[in-house]
Amino acid sequence: MILFYFSVCQVFAFDIINNDTEEFLNSRHSSVSLFKKDSTTLQLEYNKVLNSYENEDFFSALDNALKLRDKSKEEKNYYITYKCLYLIGNIYEITNKFNESLNNYKESLKFFEITVKEKRSSDLILDHDYIKTLFKIGNLYFMLSVSIEENNKLNYLDSTKIYYQKIIDLPNLNKNIENIKASTYSNLSGIFEQDSIFDKSEEYVRKAIEIHKKYNNKLGEAKSLNNLANVYLSQKEYQKSKDIYLEALKLIENNSDSKAFRTKADLHYNLAWAMRNLEDYKAYDHQEKSYEIQDAIRDKEISTIVEELGRKYDFNSKKEILLEKEENKRLKQQRTFWVLGVVALLIISSLTYIINLNKLKQKNLALSFSQKELLKNQEIEKIKSESQARILNATIDGKESERKQIAETLHDSVSALLSSANLHLQATRKQFNGNTPIEIDKTQRIIEEASDKVRGLSHNLMSSVLLKFGLKFAIRDLSDKFSNSELTIHTDIAEIRRYDQSFEIKVHNIILEFVNNVIKHSKANNALVQLKEENKVLFLKISDDGIGFDKNKIDVKDGLGINQIEARIQMMKGKFDIDSSKNNGTKISVEIPVLEKEELNLV
Repeated sequence: MILFYFSVCQVFAFDIINNDTEEFLNSRHSSVSLFKKDSTTLQLEYNKVLNSYENEDFFSALDNALKLRDKSKEEKNYYITYKCLYLIGNIYEITNKFNESLNNYKESLKFFEITVKEKRSSDLILDHDYIKTLFKIGNLYFMLSVSIEENNKLNYLDSTKIYYQKIIDLPNLNKNIENIKASTYSNLSGIFEQDSIFDKSEEYVRKAIEIHKKYNNKLGEAKSLNNLANVYLSQKEYQKSKDIYLEALKLIENNSDSKAFRTKADLHYNLAWAMRNLEDYKAYDHQEKSYEIQDAIRDKEISTIVEELGRKYDFNSKKEILLEKEENKRLKQQRTFWVLGVVALLIISSLTYIINLNKLKQKNLALSFSQKELLKNQEIEKIKSESQARILNATIDGKESERKQIAETLHDSVSALLSSANLHLQATRKQFNGNTPIEIDKTQRIIEEASDKVRGLSHNLMSSVLLKFGLKFAIRDLSDKFSNSELTIHTDIAEIRRYDQSFEIKVHNIILEFVNNVIKHSKANNALVQLKEENKVLFLKISDDGIGFDKNKIDVKDGLGINQIEARIQMMKGKFDIDSSKNNGTKISVEIPVLEKEELNLV
């Protein structure tokens, strides 16, 4: 639990750093007018560096910041030097080069001290700059102290405490400074909690809570309450920790901010641990709630990744670029045409002949442009279609891989643990000589029920029959599983071989999707799944005797929801066809080339 809490503490600290850094870097405050020396040129150059940073062009920002650092040193404008070093440290930090980042932050403090002595900026700005730089240095020492690769952990942790103590010793001049102090108190609380100095840990986190209450920062208060509850949890005061977790959740129950969601997930997870130790069965509800929130956050991150992929294949931009090139060509040729026309008017006597000739050329040129435009549009549509299919295919691949991993964990680990627990209970039963307590019987029934559910969930996520025995047996298993009194699913499968596991999963998911459509939409009494391989091509046919549909009135792909399956079949270089008419059932034919392992890696 100490390790888990400490990770939460880190998240809280860095959340404050990122917001604070953004505020600091964007503060192009009146530092120009505050310098004794005319520094307009340097400030403008710094603003350009900052624009590169804000646009995430870190290479350009770093290169120009290093040059401006040296230039500002030569001109003895040390406040700009300080800001450049701070920015360089921040770039190294967000690119996980913590030692380089630390060195630049520490060097920035030296130039900051010169700025203070020379009074090159207002006291208010300097106080804010100073405490933020101290906080950055303290946090980097803290990160290095928990790094697996570092061997100098204790020294780094001592340095963390030294810089944090400098922040605590500063006066409370304004809200921003007090908020940074609150973050410092929370981090120190985590350090002392790790060292089992619980009274000191509680003292610091309560100071953080006091500051958050003062400024009505409910999210910050909830995070600090989470830390306080963790202190009690480490001391096995489970009821106290439970009450504080619930108090923190109530504070942010209506907050839909992404950071609040992460805090809620942490609170539910920790609350589950406290309730579990109190033997409160509702603990598992909070654990599930934590997992649900984490899944939602992960889905949102996946959506962001897909959007970024989409931007890489920005079809409209490509089209605009191609059209712009064509327009430039057209304008250039038009200019050439008019120049030739003017020359012709001066030197050729037969004006009518020349005009008619040029009209004919212009018509041919316009026709040529139209043909080129058509070809370019066709090329753009092809790029768009292929890219959309790749994005969709990547998403499906990710889901299949995740489902397989979860299924294997449930089957190989969770099921094994439940079986082991059941065996221990059976061994315990023998020790009572027939007078077995009723609690053992109930526990065994609960474990057996849990085992059934885990096996069922594992099979739903990924067929264990498929993984162990291949497509042939998995399809038969699917047939047995979905057949009932209203629908019988028959199979006709040739002696197919085992294929690469990834290929088998893809084909199995395609079959499963089509069978689900039969169950949901066909109202059939019988369905037939046929599968065979010829010349390294898998031929799949799925037919039913259901109500069918009129292909002229229904959009097949939208109506049956198989756009994703079509994309998957395209990416596997296959093809498929749907044949149906009203009251005459439906037939689906699919041809998929067998993809070996090397080919799958290329898809």
